[in-house]
Amino acid sequence: MNYKAVIFDMDGLLIDSEPLWREAGKETLALFGKNLTTEQYKTSTGLRTEEWVEHWFRFFDIDMVHATEATQTIIRKATEKIDVQGCLMEGALQVLQVVRNLSLPIGLATSSPLSLVETVLKKLGDANPFDAITSAEFLPYGKPHPQVYLDCAEALGVEPFECIAFEDSFNGMIAAKAARMKCIVVPAQEEFNQKKWYAADLIFKSLNDFGENEVKGLLIN
Repeated sequence: MNYKAVIFDMDGLLIDSEPLWREAGKETLALFGKNLTTEQYKTSTGLRTEEWVEHWFRFFDIDMVHATEATQTIIRKATEKIDVQGCLMEGALQVLQVVRNLSLPIGLATSSPLSLVETVLKKLGDANPFDAITSAEFLPYGKPHPQVYLDCAEALGVEPFECIAFEDSFNGMIAAKAARMKCIVVPAQEEFNQKKWYAADLIFKSLNDFGENEVKGLLIN
């Protein structure tokens, strides 16, 4: 079929922010005397911060009365870190420009709050190509629930099954597939060979792999 729009995730796909989110989460859990390992963190990437906190608070048996404060602390820490240290992923500007040159509408569907989206958009500068931006910040559920992708397709004026979604996380992939979108996954290098990505339509090692011919090929398959 011919696809009519492309929707991108943000954290870990367009901007190298996952290590900074991990730092913010580990620092916040340390305030409660808990140590989160890198391997543990990887199991919860793609979750909205509120749900991330609930997950690890229950795992570590931390009183949920502190959950709201912890969520706010993580978002504040992560936003500050990304503003200062965050860098665009290799190939991000290239693939965004390729899609824009094909005159396709482009969406951004993220679990992160809109305040962080604004921080990332500043790094894109004049290269900001998005026709619609949706966040799961105030939705009843974040990824892996598909609502943020469904909302983005609606804002772009297309049907969900007419969209190609680019993701880097397992929870994001599940959200895109649940929305009936074609999902292209660009996972972290150390996770590339894991079997969990078999549910994706395609998997690539880098956004650098996408030139005009590659994107055109995706659109007509």
